[in-house]
Amino acid sequence: MSTRQPSEKEGNTVIVGAGIIGLCTAYYLSTSGRTKPQSIHLVDSSADLFRCASGFAGGFLAADWFAPSSASLGTLSFKLHKQLADAHDGRRKWGYCASTGFSLSQDTESAVGGSGEDWLADGTSRAQAAKEDRVIGQQGPVWLRPKEGLEVISQEGTVAQIDPLRFCQWLLRQCTEKGVQVSHPARAISVSRDASDRLNGVRISRDGTETELPCTRLVITSGAWSPHVFISLFPESTTRIPISSLAGHSLLVRNPFHDPSSKQADSEICHALFATDDIGFSPELFSRVGGELYLAGLNSTMIPLPERPGDVKVNPEAIEQMKQCAARMVGTVEGKEMEVLRESLVGRFHLAF
Repeated sequence: MSTRQPSEKEGNTVIVGAGIIGLCTAYYLSTSGRTKPQSIHLVDSSADLFRCASGFAGGFLAADWFAPSSASLGTLSFKLHKQLADAHDGRRKWGYCASTGFSLSQDTESAVGGSGEDWLADGTSRAQAAKEDRVIGQQGPVWLRPKEGLEVISQEGTVAQIDPLRFCQWLLRQCTEKGVQVSHPARAISVSRDASDRLNGVRISRDGTETELPCTRLVITSGAWSPHVFISLFPESTTRIPISSLAGHSLLVRNPFHDPSSKQADSEICHALFATDDIGFSPELFSRVGGELYLAGLNSTMIPLPERPGDVKVNPEAIEQMKQCAARMVGTVEGKEMEVLRESLVGRFHLAF
């Protein structure tokens, strides 16, 4: 069965991938004043959105922790995050909060090597990406168990924290309320061209029904799945998208020191900790507004990418390793056991130029 939607004279945009990049693209297009929200169509193959890096990533933001090739984009992204949070009560709606970056050196020289931009692929500490002078002797976050070797590696106003899941949910609501169309679970299966060989449509499959969406602008924002999407839509193209997948396990745990009834709960600050490797990986811990701690850093290039983000399955051994790390890094409060809120594995994209 096949149907075709009516086209608009001004052109239509199809965005394949309704994660954080796709939603931001749709949001800023729909608020630009130059594109009708109704002419924007998000397509995603997942039945449950954000069950990937868009929802389960760390949510750490930095203004200047980037290689020269992406420094201007990183600075712009940080600026836009703050502007959006200031304008829409981001602290309450998606946990936006200024943060402080710390490095924790645990005496493994090989772990602190590397150039800042290669930390993700090489498994080294992200602390090497920080551009500022280090300040030694800071007390650090109250929830952190080890204190020796702690250094401040950020300047005030240059790092921040969000909950990416809540941020994506907010963006989705904003887009749909403005009239942006969303199809999921649906797959983009082919493109069509007019008599002048210009793009004029994208065919999608949803629930056994194929639909032709009018399309004059196509944006692929499918993260680690972007090369697969591109090849499926343009099978005769010799262009290859230089993106590979890097899988990462993470834990979301309750901060045992958080007291929601405290007067300071509404003014709590966040912390980002980047530790060197003496346990088989370089741990990263991020405290969030609302008493959550996010632990990550256990990455692998050997875990194959499933067909859809929702098909990802965690490795129990990796999760156990993360729990042991959490017990070692996070302090305890008498009468409180560590509460694990979520165990995750996501496939993140890594640019390989």
